[in-house]
Amino acid sequence: DGKEWKVYGYPKLDKVVQEGKQPGIYEDRMSLMIDDGKVAGFAKQGCWLTCHEGERDMPGVASKEDAQKAIKKNDIRKFLPESRSNPSDWRTAKSPEEIAKIKAAGGFVDLIQWRAARSNPVGGVDDGYVLEFRNFDSGKNHFASNLDAEKKIPKFMFDAAKFGAKAVSAEQIRKKDNFLIRGVNAVAFDANAGWKEGDLLPRYVLGQAEGSAADNKGTGTWKDGAWTVVIARPLGLTNGDDKPLKDGGVYQVGFAAHDDNITTRGHYVSFVKTLGLGAKADIQAVKLP
Repeated sequence: DGKEWKVYGYPKLDKVVQEGKQPGIYEDRMSLMIDDGKVAGFAKQGCWLTCHEGERDMPGVASKEDAQKAIKKNDIRKFLPESRSNPSDWRTAKSPEEIAKIKAAGGFVDLIQWRAARSNPVGGVDDGYVLEFRNFDSGKNHFASNLDAEKKIPKFMFDAAKFGAKAVSAEQIRKKDNFLIRGVNAVAFDANAGWKEGDLLPRYVLGQAEGSAADNKGTGTWKDGAWTVVIARPLGLTNGDDKPLKDGGVYQVGFAAHDDNITTRGHYVSFVKTLGLGAKADIQAVKLP
């Protein structure tokens, strides 16, 4: 409105979009879950094992207050039944000590997410895992909020000398790459840069990941109305939040595609498949020369 910075655009399932108060804007995503046989039920249920009442856009969605009481988070996201004393009740989260023991024993599923807006522009792919929550791996992720929570203003804006303008407009969304990247086209936000109603800045600022969160790499190319996505993951990872892939191993995998400005529910999910690295499986990996 020219006076204060507000969020513009929400996922299509959000109430403000359903009521026509905001446009549906969200990134496309390609995700896969991986297990090595240590999570009970995943070989039969796949990704559905992590979906429960109380989660965002699910029946009985948890309030922020109730989620804080249960798991000290602002909402409930994917979790494994083993992380609850009563697998049918998200409120019955086990203690941090119990969760740590389950994790140490490999009782989690790896979650790899390619994101069209938050990882692809910097050649990255999220590395996370699902146990008591949908967690990111340790280290530094590819994206961070561009909002100064205390001042309620952006942290970064576009470098006009490199980007061609300090901001974008609603008309340029999907017509111009509007990714704000540290060290490439981002500079510290200047509140006196002559902002006007309709100026838009990305909600996230991007950069290179670090630590275990930086394990995966990837690229996505949009052509003829479809994405071609390539994800690269090293063999033999030894981090405590990764499922190591090894030559000769067989793994259970599930795929998901988030399309048409959708997050949480509403995305496409595959049945669980097996992946073999030099071993017989539904999907047999091929070693390139």
